[in-house]
Amino acid sequence: MKGSFTKFKQFFIENKFVLGLLIFLLVALDIYVLTKISFIFDPLMVILKTVAAPIILAGISYYLFNPIIDWLEKHKWKRGWAIALLYLVIIGLIILLFSFVIPAVKDQIVSLFKSFPGYWDQITQKFDEFSRSSLFDQIKDKLNTNMSDIMKTVSTKGTSVINSAISSIGSIVGTVTEVVLAIVTTPLVLFYLLKDGKKLPDFLLKMLPVNGRAHTRQVLGEANHQISSYIRGQIIVSLCIGILLFIGYLIIGLPYALTLAIIAACTSIVPYLGPAIAITPAIIIAIVTSPWLLIKLIIVWCVVQLLEGKFISPQVMGKTLKVHPITILFVILVAGNLFGVLGVIFAVPGYAVLKVIVTHVFIWFKRVSGLYGEQPESEFVAPPAEEKE
Repeated sequence: MKGSFTKFKQFFIENKFVLGLLIFLLVALDIYVLTKISFIFDPLMVILKTVAAPIILAGISYYLFNPIIDWLEKHKWKRGWAIALLYLVIIGLIILLFSFVIPAVKDQIVSLFKSFPGYWDQITQKFDEFSRSSLFDQIKDKLNTNMSDIMKTVSTKGTSVINSAISSIGSIVGTVTEVVLAIVTTPLVLFYLLKDGKKLPDFLLKMLPVNGRAHTRQVLGEANHQISSYIRGQIIVSLCIGILLFIGYLIIGLPYALTLAIIAACTSIVPYLGPAIAITPAIIIAIVTSPWLLIKLIIVWCVVQLLEGKFISPQVMGKTLKVHPITILFVILVAGNLFGVLGVIFAVPGYAVLKVIVTHVFIWFKRVSGLYGEQPESEFVAPPAEEKE
């Protein structure tokens, strides 16, 4: 009996493959059960959707403004008075924004929305003219492909995208109530975050066992550092890109310079994909206006991207995320397909936090499981020595 138990222990309990397979099956079983009782979590999802927007906006604002409040607090300001001063400054900036910037941007946006379908029609017309030229026939013969069908496909796809974007304005207008509620509640949430945000980690740690508090505090600290570094750095970089492009657009005389620069600044929050999206309307307007303007636009864009890549981002962002660019690109694509626009925006910081958590969980699992101990010397096989010719 004892010998049978020893064999069972040796081939099953102490077998790393069997143990790993058992853990995988248990995790898969948990996921299966959760999918069958997902209706239980519907009220929780409604609550999360209701409070998500104010919490996310307040969290982003907290990481932006908390260093200012800390700096004022170090200079003998009480934290409550420092927050009140910050709110007064923000209100003053909002008043200036609505008095001077918003009217100019509004007129440009309305004009751009009215003119953009005409710009696209001119682009497709130029493609049609090009498809009838002798140069096009030479290219088609060399490539041995039906370029006319490709042009028609691109034109059809582009037109459908523009029409769907215009038709989606109605659905955007339908969410005005939620946006207004988020804007109204965000300052209240932000006030309490700035006032008592430092107490939140200690409050959360009280719910955990004493033995795990130190390690959890380390995980929270690293995750907080990743999020704060990314949010502050990415917003500063996006503002710099917007300002540089606005100056460049004014120099080359590009129409709708302010609106296109604001679009570029907003989309640059998304790494890699954002700049490609931002330059598209500028290229269309430049092509329709004149070929020389297109060349000047490309020069301005290359200069701004060079300044951003070589000087601005290294100084502001540094290498805090330590994530490979290809990984960032794949994460953005996957998050966009799963969660839409919000997934694209929060893909990188979410991945950075998940990476911190998974790394620490894996370190803990290595320590407690004993499955990743050093290889015994008896099992080590030295590589064969190279034979000399």
